[in-house]
Amino acid sequence: MRPAANNPLPVRCASSPLVRRILIGAALLFLTLFLLLPLAAVFAQALAKGWGAYLDAVRHPEALAAVRLSLQATVIAVGLNMVFGLMAAWAIARFSFRGKSLLITLIDLPLAVSPVVSGLIFVLLFGLHGWFGGWLDEHNFQILFAVPAVVIATVFVTFPFVARELIPFMQAQGSEEEEAALVLGASPWRTFYSVTLPNIRWSLLYGVILCSARAMGEFGAVSVVSGHIRGVTDTLPLEVEILYNEYNFTAAFAVASLLSLMAVVTLVVKKCIEDRAHIRGGQT
Repeated sequence: MRPAANNPLPVRCASSPLVRRILIGAALLFLTLFLLLPLAAVFAQALAKGWGAYLDAVRHPEALAAVRLSLQATVIAVGLNMVFGLMAAWAIARFSFRGKSLLITLIDLPLAVSPVVSGLIFVLLFGLHGWFGGWLDEHNFQILFAVPAVVIATVFVTFPFVARELIPFMQAQGSEEEEAALVLGASPWRTFYSVTLPNIRWSLLYGVILCSARAMGEFGAVSVVSGHIRGVTDTLPLEVEILYNEYNFTAAFAVASLLSLMAVVTLVVKKCIEDRAHIRGGQT
């Protein structure tokens, strides 16, 4: 009897036109039901009362304040996580040291902890009755229910993304080019800027895009620590929730459309980076 592994029937079935059409149709149906239709519904509801009502909603001072805070928290989170991700990836991919596995586990911690739980952790740390709350109150430092808490919560939930993109890439890439540069007399910083950074730039940009998307859409942790002070500590997702709870559906969907537009732009940039990296990889 011929072994099953040598039977070409599964290959023919997998490559048949009927199977391809079924798989493509199922994928398109799934994307339509769970992505395109909800996205279209958001914009349809946002424009239900016309462009005038839409523009009034997105230009409202509280909506603009939410946009500014979301962008501010995103920029700070991306900047800090880019620095942390580079350092962590460099240490993990290039060196062997005690506690390396623990460091990798800690990097993954925000992915395993619920955002709401992480927000509660910061309440326990910086709240009035928390570990550092008394000292902060004595020195007139306010972190909880203020902009710093929003930024800290955003940084916490997003910091694995850059590191997690860089670590496997740098491990697979190896260190031969860097070692050659050092042998030829280049300083460590010169080696980093001239050899390491150009080699990892596409992976770094990809991690930055993922970090930005996560930061702009963060709700759970920010909701716990922000205090929901409109015009001060409300980000875009929180502003959408408040408007919806007030039954101001047009404004809620208008603000939600801004988040949707940011998501679409993020996907376009991500696709461009992937294509550019693929072309670059093909050339090398």
